[in-house]
Amino acid sequence: MKNITDSFVSVGHWPSVGSFEFNTDILATNLINLSVVLGVLIFFGKGVCASCVFQKRKQKILSTIRNSEELRRGAIEQLERARARLRKVEMEADEYRTNGYSEIEREKVNLINATLDSLKRLENFKNETIFFEQQRAINQVRQQVFQQALKRALRTLNSCLNSELHFRTISDNIGILGSVE
Repeated sequence: MKNITDSFVSVGHWPSVGSFEFNTDILATNLINLSVVLGVLIFFGKGVCASCVFQKRKQKILSTIRNSEELRRGAIEQLERARARLRKVEMEADEYRTNGYSEIEREKVNLINATLDSLKRLENFKNETIFFEQQRAINQVRQQVFQQALKRALRTLNSCLNSELHFRTISDNIGILGSVE
């Protein structure tokens, strides 16, 4: 043992005053440091062992994994609920769209039918108006033709009749009226 200690002492040497050198004497310098470190570890590390630290770390990791799994399951459930809600909303949107298109088509057909009815009524009114105007025009033409024919007949009679012919016409008419009685 003395040889071992001597080998450590001979390898290192004492530094001279005022200079800094590396001390390789482990027993001389590190023994104090080791004792301080071991003392601090023993004082603060009572009840702490490596397996306990690893066990606590393992429990914490497992707890974190369980929490993550629960959060994942919750997120999957929320995703499924959201997907179901999306499907429901899409079905309602399709139904509204279909109903909307059907309603638009019905309104379109109703509007076309109403327009056709209005056109038929207007056509009938137009035809009635045209017929009325034709009848009025025909009546006016008849009246004018009759008035002109009457004026022409009077002019012809007035120009052709003399007093003797006039008396004879009156006598013939009186005779005709007398025979009728």
